[in-house]
Amino acid sequence: MTLATLSDAALAAELTRRAGELLLALRDSGQFAGKELGAEGDLRANALLLEGLAEARPDDAVLSEESQDDPVRLGAERVWIVDPLDGTREYGEGRGDWAVHVALTEGGVPVAGAVALPGLGLVLRSDQPQPVPPHGAPLRMLVSRTRPAREATEIAAQLGAVLVPMGSAGAKAMAVVRGEADIYLHSGGQYEWDSCAPVAVALAHGLHCSRIDGSPLVYNQADTYMPDLLICHREHAADLLAKVRELQA
Repeated sequence: MTLATLSDAALAAELTRRAGELLLALRDSGQFAGKELGAEGDLRANALLLEGLAEARPDDAVLSEESQDDPVRLGAERVWIVDPLDGTREYGEGRGDWAVHVALTEGGVPVAGAVALPGLGLVLRSDQPQPVPPHGAPLRMLVSRTRPAREATEIAAQLGAVLVPMGSAGAKAMAVVRGEADIYLHSGGQYEWDSCAPVAVALAHGLHCSRIDGSPLVYNQADTYMPDLLICHREHAADLLAKVRELQA
């Protein structure tokens, strides 16, 4: 098997798996700790991902959190958006709620992707969707470990939902895919690489994904800042979006 022979989704999955293994080995080596470990992990995982994409898809553009942005991507139809280590703090602290993101966009739309959760030994991918477990009661809403968004906490109170603190954006999004939570509503600011691969996987699994005003998530923009995000079961989307509008009125 060579990387070039893989489908786009399989390539994303293989690269996230390899990067996850590299990151686990680096952490287990004991050479680095804390912030230094996170910085070194970002650097090494980014190099692995960029080398793999250059080998397998040399004509595609790439946007990575850990590389200088090349404006050439704005004129490209196919653009890979990657986050080599989403949840650097959690990784450095020895936790499991961190992730590796690789996604392909075409015309700004995520069309293939994978999210590795190396601490859990999992890779979730857009070409192998599984049934999302049904939601239970009370609903479970994911929030940041350190800075829960106001909209999320206030809407959770209205719904009687339980707050579930968690680390990286990828870990939170995949918690909805895996049935460990029901709603991921974020309004504290992110960048395209934080959500692109998670959204590719969540959409493939039949979940609702949008901005919190209901507008679509569009990637490969000149400004990579993406302020907010909603990932949830489709049956909850209309009510959640209405509640956000009420809060912001």
